[in-house]
Amino acid sequence: MSVTIKDIAKRAGVSITTVSRALNGYPDIHPRTRERVLRIADEMNFRPNAVARSLVMKKSKTIGLIISELTCSSSSHHFIFDIIRGVHDQAVLMGYDVILSATSPYQQQEISYMELCTRRQLDGVLLMGVRTDDRYLQEVLDASVPCVLIDVPLVSKTCGHVMVDNVRGARMAVQHLVDLGHRRIGMINGHRQAYVSFDRLKGYRQALEENGLTFDPDQVFDGDFKEDAGIEGVSRLLDRFPDMTALFCASDMIAVGAIRALHQWGKRVPEDVAVVGYDDIDLVRYTHPPLTTVHQPRYQMGTKAAELLVRLLSGGEGEAVVLEPQLMVRESTIR
Repeated sequence: MSVTIKDIAKRAGVSITTVSRALNGYPDIHPRTRERVLRIADEMNFRPNAVARSLVMKKSKTIGLIISELTCSSSSHHFIFDIIRGVHDQAVLMGYDVILSATSPYQQQEISYMELCTRRQLDGVLLMGVRTDDRYLQEVLDASVPCVLIDVPLVSKTCGHVMVDNVRGARMAVQHLVDLGHRRIGMINGHRQAYVSFDRLKGYRQALEENGLTFDPDQVFDGDFKEDAGIEGVSRLLDRFPDMTALFCASDMIAVGAIRALHQWGKRVPEDVAVVGYDDIDLVRYTHPPLTTVHQPRYQMGTKAAELLVRLLSGGEGEAVVLEPQLMVRESTIR
């Protein structure tokens, strides 16, 4: 049978209330009484109940990682898993448990952000995968429960965000293609409800204009971040621009689909069309050819998000944490 605070109170000769306040560090307990209670608790191998402790302290020491639109599709798992690892490792290091929860735009219509936090007894939340039109975005800005958004650039007193500099990453990718002599460069972007799609398109356009190349919106295909978007995007772009010699893709999975489609069109990569992706998931080192891509420090995104959330829980205010991308040059662009 497990030891209770009633057992400790009986052995120490004090009230149950005194034991509870001593264990939870209240300052109105005499130091010698606290020392005796703690010593007896240790001798009796007392392990406090986490739920009961949270009721007393009004903190659960638990944060939630809520991922919107986490489906059975594996297209985004390569990206998400490293972030989850970073969040978990850093949270545990700082004394917090992590609850992983999946949601969707439909569920977000049914259950409010605050209700979800209350149900799960969360001190704070990390939120990723939300779209620009998600109702949760306004809710987290107004809520009393601190939140850190991943890849959504919003900041308030109780809300911060962590993301990679996507404009810079896209500019690096396109500049690399320009430096190789390409002038007709297409882009396959993610869906329009993702903040990163706006930034990567902005970087693509900036790089073209900085090099005296005209931005043509018809050279951009809007799909999503999956392999199928790469397949469809290549067909659409080559129909319009058969002289296209390079392609910037807003995710590695798009690029994987694009390379498949280019091979089906009889195009060699990179001899006929060079391809650059975005994310640097492990898979693309083994594609044929290995993919040039923009590396996102995904594990670091997770650790930084957890650090920022704990700072908010300790009384800090929301801030923006922007990490640097890195261009990884491989054989899909270099002959």
